[in-house]
Amino acid sequence: MVDTLGVAVVGFGWMGRVHTQAYARVLHHYPKLGLRPELVTVADEVPGRAEEAAEQFGFTTAVRDWREVAADPRVRAVSITAPNFLHREIGVAMAEAGKHVWIEKPVGLTVADARAVADAVATAGVQGTVGFNYRNAPAVESARRLIGSGGIGTVTHVRVRLFSDYAAHPEGALTWRYERERGGSGVLGDLASHGVDLARYLLGDIASLTADTAVFVPERSRPTGATAGHSRASGGELGPVENEDYVSCLLRFASGARGVLEACRVSVGEQNAYGFEVHGTKGAVFWDFRRMNELGVSRGDRYQDQPVSTVYIGPGEGEYGAFQPGSANAMGYDDLKVIEAYRFLRSIAEGTPHGATLTDAVHSAAALDAMVRSAESGAWVDVHRGG
Repeated sequence: MVDTLGVAVVGFGWMGRVHTQAYARVLHHYPKLGLRPELVTVADEVPGRAEEAAEQFGFTTAVRDWREVAADPRVRAVSITAPNFLHREIGVAMAEAGKHVWIEKPVGLTVADARAVADAVATAGVQGTVGFNYRNAPAVESARRLIGSGGIGTVTHVRVRLFSDYAAHPEGALTWRYERERGGSGVLGDLASHGVDLARYLLGDIASLTADTAVFVPERSRPTGATAGHSRASGGELGPVENEDYVSCLLRFASGARGVLEACRVSVGEQNAYGFEVHGTKGAVFWDFRRMNELGVSRGDRYQDQPVSTVYIGPGEGEYGAFQPGSANAMGYDDLKVIEAYRFLRSIAEGTPHGATLTDAVHSAAALDAMVRSAESGAWVDVHRGG
């Protein structure tokens, strides 16, 4: 017998839609899950947005105040896809109300915010999943297994890159994303948080780092109405961009490996250019999100002039088999969020965490805070100093 689980989505921009669609699809790919998500409530403060979402996707109730979701006994699990500055307040409130939490990264503005949500989830005894979706790619899981088995020898160094152009246009609206008070960090929280999670997922904990940041588009126009995603605005009052467009960072891992992490939101000519190259004493492994279901793998005993082979991911690697029947069939971004939804719901059904947890969010946030301190001081910083 399949148990019905009432779910709510708080914040219905693009990511709220992605979560909702993942709930709708999850049983198509995982029919034996044992939990059937039921879309109970959608909350968004923008007038009319929640009602539109309810009509389109079939939520029973539409509200503007997320506090109504916390008080609703029909809701047992909540997706938190609201702006960053609301993550801590909403996350803590939902956990204290006994609701399981699927929350988008970076889980607040600071490591203190992430830890507050993690502590609330642990105290309440509910499950918490975080939106580090790139680790869900079957190719990334395959790379992790290869690295962990010693398939490329001892890891020596890694390069993680996250370049995009979503903020490159000078008419990009000055939304909450560009404000310290509501957005916190800029590309750190948006893209580098994923980079830190990928690096740690593949190589283990980051011990220390040194970082440099820059703002390349210093002013933007304030929007005159509600915005979603990366809207444009022109002719409005100009305001300052308060957080970074770019970060470069040198990493030292607890294992002794070294790394480079670079992220930028204003890279003209780059669209979702996310990936990594991991080098070891006997080989290397390469991944590019834009070729999500492929790995470049070099392994053997030649050391010099050792070739790189393209490996097409197939059933048997991660969750690939839940989506495609044979190697080299494409998966996409939304599929990664379906995997995330599955692991969230499985955590609830079994009472055991599956996938990225709030602990992972705390580790990522600690590294981001260390990057901020390093960029201000110009020095190497221990990641968990005071954190």
